[in-house]
Amino acid sequence: MSRRSSGGASVRAAGRPCTVTVCRGCCCGSPKRGADAVAAAREQAELLRAAAGEGDARFELRVSDCLGPCDHADVVVVQPSTAGRLRGGRPVWIGWSTAQGCTDDLLAWVAAGGPGLAPLPPALELQTFRPPRAGLPGRRESATARLRSGATPRGIAQQA
Repeated sequence: MSRRSSGGASVRAAGRPCTVTVCRGCCCGSPKRGADAVAAAREQAELLRAAAGEGDARFELRVSDCLGPCDHADVVVVQPSTAGRLRGGRPVWIGWSTAQGCTDDLLAWVAAGGPGLAPLPPALELQTFRPPRAGLPGRRESATARLRSGATPRGIAQQA
């Protein structure tokens, strides 16, 4: 089933909803950042899970291992819904996502449609950043990429 949008593109009435990916890798929600950071990450996860589990949820929740930009921990990526993508929405990377009020703003924005469909709240706009591209400084290299490049796994001496 489809309908026409004002731009003339066909939009499926029932497409994929927004996807909220929460980083819980090496730094995000990590005990090494302190008890307050762990408690804030747990509270955020509970709120997001509860909202994603609601009957008319407008997003899917994913929990990921390290997404890379640890200097912005705790990281959340909001990917647009099908309708949002068709209207030009792109993934939005949000850092320091366990800050006061951020989760509430995030949930309200996603409920309104998220990227491409609803304006980003000003408080969240201040926390957005461009994700680092692979191979650039500041991006953690995955273990698989290191092995492909011929490097040895961390902590293992190369044998002659």
